[in-house]
Amino acid sequence: MKILGIETSCDETALCLIEADSGISAPKFEILNTALFSQIEIHKEFGGVFPAVAKREHAKKLVPLMSELLKNHPTTDYDYAEINWKKVEEILNREYELFSELKKCIGENFVAKNLRPDFEMIAVTSGPGLEPALWVGINFARAISEIFQIPVLPVNHMEGHIVSVLTEKENPNFPAISLLISGGHTEIIEIESWGNYKKIGETLDDAVGEAYDKVARMVGLEYPGGPQISRLAQSARDLNLSDEQIVFPRPMLHTPDLNFSLSGLKTAVLYKIKELGELDEIKKQIIAKEFEQAVVDVINMKTKKAIEQTGAQSLIVGGGVIANKYIRENLSKIAEEKNIPVHFPTTELSTDNAVMISIAGYLKSFRQSPEICPDIKAEGNLSLNI
Repeated sequence: MKILGIETSCDETALCLIEADSGISAPKFEILNTALFSQIEIHKEFGGVFPAVAKREHAKKLVPLMSELLKNHPTTDYDYAEINWKKVEEILNREYELFSELKKCIGENFVAKNLRPDFEMIAVTSGPGLEPALWVGINFARAISEIFQIPVLPVNHMEGHIVSVLTEKENPNFPAISLLISGGHTEIIEIESWGNYKKIGETLDDAVGEAYDKVARMVGLEYPGGPQISRLAQSARDLNLSDEQIVFPRPMLHTPDLNFSLSGLKTAVLYKIKELGELDEIKKQIIAKEFEQAVVDVINMKTKKAIEQTGAQSLIVGGGVIANKYIRENLSKIAEEKNIPVHFPTTELSTDNAVMISIAGYLKSFRQSPEICPDIKAEGNLSLNI
């Protein structure tokens, strides 16, 4: 099955085409093509993602990216006897420029030639995420579905992060747990099988990536600051820098549950910076190292507890923060200690992407049939408990 994936949950406009087969027990995936536009540079001036701007940029980029994606892609003969352009226009009534560009693109490249791209399903992120951004992707998917009469499935973004590891050679063993750490989420998911998910731990306030970015701003780094904090921390470790006056708490380290809380850690960093006054490069590196170590200590403890409590046979790790090499190394050590495999996505699939949405759509198609132009609601706080 060939699947078109669409991801617009935050500040990445992403499309892809994949081929999926071999069923749900041992699925195999081939990435045929991808197209991506990152809005990071646009949002720098805001110090974070600004929803209205993200929505606007998604609407501007989707058609050019689709044209790039489908260029030279196989097509089949198709008789466009009656396209209901009025219905398509109604679907895209909040993004008229997007409708105009889409109609022109489809008309010139497909309708005029009586051709249709040969993908068989569309998978689109319906949540969680920024709702204005989600709506653009959802309505674009519904419009494409109506034009080409190809069915659509809405996909949970967090399930996408879990299944992003399936492009690797080895499939996880079940039961498994998944640690999801990103800019907006920190969750531990118990997995009995694909599609059978239970959230057993989550952040009570700041997500891990959010805490990294906020600490970065405190020490004067530009958005996105998380990767810069990691680089400073690694420099401090390489140079063996330390300062006994700079020590931070490990919130909820020994609580019996699997939840996280990072707001107290963030506040402790803020107070320490105020106490120290102007920071030189050495002080910034030490603060970054101690902050990161506090985060890693909490992640390690909660992950160990989750493995022990669930009897997990695999550890799956996903989300943008897992690009952090130090966190990866620590989680790999835990998996080795517990004698279970750990599964990470490739670097390219760690951040928000359409490939993971397509994969999740394929797996979901075994439990829910896709429909042509279904009603889909953007759900900014969509949970992963299935």
